Amino acid sequence: MKPITQEWIEKAESDFAVAQLLLAQLQPKHDIVCFHAQQCVEKYLKACLQEANIFFPKTHELPTLLDLLLPIQPEWESLRRSVDSLTAYAVEFRYPGAHATSELSTNALKDCTDVRETIREYLQLSEIDSKRDGEEE
Repeated sequence: MKPITQEWIEKAESDFAVAQLLLAQLQPKHDIVCFHAQQCVEKYLKACLQEANIFFPKTHELPTLLDLLLPIQPEWESLRRSVDSLTAYAVEFRYPGAHATSELSTNALKDCTDVRETIREYLQLSEIDSKRDGEEE
């Protein structure tokens, strides 16, 4: 695996860990859970693109990133619903005027987990690796 791919994975795992921690709090921060769930998936998609030597633009649009991967992983079309639902969370709840609910943040983390598992399997990463991915050096 390329070092830059590993860096994307480590950052994705950090976002995943933060989303899990924030959702488990007595008073969860639903807006931030949604944001980190989206960020985790964005970074995992970019890790795959990086590993496959596929150029990708600077974007938070998860469907755009997924579309770039479909030629090499057509079965990932099954991730479309999760990717579509997470995309808005890059910005939607980051500013005043909108707030995520408990249901939205729970669903966001579930969608994130589903996409994450699919990509980790593709990259041949085990759960043991994920514990290391999130560690600081």
